[in-house]
Amino acid sequence: MHFSIPETETCNTDNGGQYVAYNIHVNGVLHCRVRYSQLFGLHEQLRREYGNNVVPMFPPKKLFTLTPAEVEQRREQLEKYMQAVRQDPVLGSSEIFNSFLRRSQQETQQIPTEEVQLEVFLSNGQKVKVTILTSDQTEDVLEAVTTKLDLPEELIGYFSLYLIKDGADGSFSFVRKLQEFELPYVSVTSLHSREYKIILRKSYWDSSYDEDVMESRVGLNLLYAQTVSDIERGWIQVNKEQHRQLKSLQEKVSKKEFIQLAQTLKYYGYLKFEPCITDFPEKGCHVIVSAGNNELNFQVKLPNEQMKEGSFKVTRMRCWRVTSSVPFSNGTGSPNKTEARLELAFEYLMSKDRLQWITISSPQAIMMSICLQSMVDELMVKKSGGTIKKMARKRQSCLVRRVDSQQAVKSPPLLDSPDSSREPIAKLSSKLSSVSLRGISNSSSTNDMSAEDFHGNYAFEGIGDDDL
Repeated sequence: MHFSIPETETCNTDNGGQYVAYNIHVNGVLHCRVRYSQLFGLHEQLRREYGNNVVPMFPPKKLFTLTPAEVEQRREQLEKYMQAVRQDPVLGSSEIFNSFLRRSQQETQQIPTEEVQLEVFLSNGQKVKVTILTSDQTEDVLEAVTTKLDLPEELIGYFSLYLIKDGADGSFSFVRKLQEFELPYVSVTSLHSREYKIILRKSYWDSSYDEDVMESRVGLNLLYAQTVSDIERGWIQVNKEQHRQLKSLQEKVSKKEFIQLAQTLKYYGYLKFEPCITDFPEKGCHVIVSAGNNELNFQVKLPNEQMKEGSFKVTRMRCWRVTSSVPFSNGTGSPNKTEARLELAFEYLMSKDRLQWITISSPQAIMMSICLQSMVDELMVKKSGGTIKKMARKRQSCLVRRVDSQQAVKSPPLLDSPDSSREPIAKLSSKLSSVSLRGISNSSSTNDMSAEDFHGNYAFEGIGDDDL
């Protein structure tokens, strides 16, 4: 997650006084508004729990009123502090930190804790209405949805909730995967637009996990609906013969065989992003990025209008970072709708002993980063002999009712004909030659950053020549 404090506000107290509030943005969007004293309280909690050696230094108190320059200096210090806490594997995943962010989000949006109905969508457009509390975190809402669908508990960890934005043409784009530090109801309602919705999708990349999911009737239906949707949206590449076979299986309601055939198709299991801009192979190229199969796939339109394709394996990315620039509010419009300029940059092993930075400018840069991190996490779990983490935590709140009848997942309509006008794409390059990672020094790129600014890739550190 990308944390920033791009601006401060002067707010009035109930007794007529004033105080400085810090706007904490997560992924370029206002998450909450907090005072220095609240952040200091968070720091003290973390310090008592984890000790001074783990928790970063907190900006010191001042005895007198701060000058504008000192306010700006403190803002920068608090931003670095929040980034350091979030990026620490212990502190960033702690319940102290995440509950602070959830509580602050709810207080900022001034949404009281109460029972509400929330609509969560499936890939086929079907709505699942669940009764939750406005203060329920992502894990709670996910469990409520999957419980209503009657998905076996051991399969909950195979699915996640995503915030999406509907397009005018019936398409949608991914905004982000909902995280443990946010309240889904607050996150979607605070955007004040019906364009934003929450959708349930599988959250893993390795298609071999499909076998686990398909053992359940509900899991099979969810996976089938998602596969049909991805084919209809053109995210999975299908030729005429494959389309004929898929349609035949669909007419026979052979869902498992349908998915098994789809698994053999290009881009199965990929997430496709909106067209954006990259500096590879040339600066200013238009590109369509897809994430899947432990890679970022580029479909690039070169300045000469030629279309080419290439893939960047996550195991060859040494690290990556997300940067954002959020314009200061001019007093018009809601800060929730402030649109940041987001960039994802990753350092890639192009050839033996040569690392190169590649940048993607996209409003979906955060989602791309989340995809990269989840791919790495999945690779590391498999390498250690583990499997997808099951969600074992039980809901503690007895206020949330589950009285609604279980909701079946409907089958999607028959597939439309494939788009025959879609252009074939030429390969960008053949597979890069096998290289050794020994002796690679840190990149001398002018884009290098401090260790606190990027995500290190443990999958990169562990690979050898055979993996390349």
